[in-house]
Amino acid sequence: MKTLVIYYSAQWHTKAIAEKIAETLAADIFEIKPLVDYTEADLDWTDGNSRVYREHKDASLQNIELATTEIPNWDEYERVIIAYPIWWGIAAWPVSSFVSAIDWNNKVVFPVATSHSSPLGNSDALLAEFAKGAGDWQNGVRFQQDADGNEVAEWAKGL
Repeated sequence: MKTLVIYYSAQWHTKAIAEKIAETLAADIFEIKPLVDYTEADLDWTDGNSRVYREHKDASLQNIELATTEIPNWDEYERVIIAYPIWWGIAAWPVSSFVSAIDWNNKVVFPVATSHSSPLGNSDALLAEFAKGAGDWQNGVRFQQDADGNEVAEWAKGL
């Protein structure tokens, strides 16, 4: 089964986990990139004037323009792991924007969340609701943002 790991990582925690999954599964990897990157100041959720705080308070700002949603050879992938940080209990908005732009038909999708303290919640189910063509969305898994590589690899081997 040809596998692709898609990830968004604002602070590189999710990137490390996505890379470990891709390495373990000998999978290809694709990074979701906002057209306008988030700066450290943008990500300061405790600052009422920061970008993420404003986006959190106004859902109309959460449709993030992305650099691309074109994945080379998308039709060849059967299994997709989508890794994302949790922001305010849901997937980071660039991920939701990405998921809603792609046709997930004929894909088996495994959501993988990262967070320092937030639980998975229903972030995986909410992403599935954004998905065009639905696909076969599996229950998600959450890793601590600094998860041990062996823990991540063991999870990936179990797929």
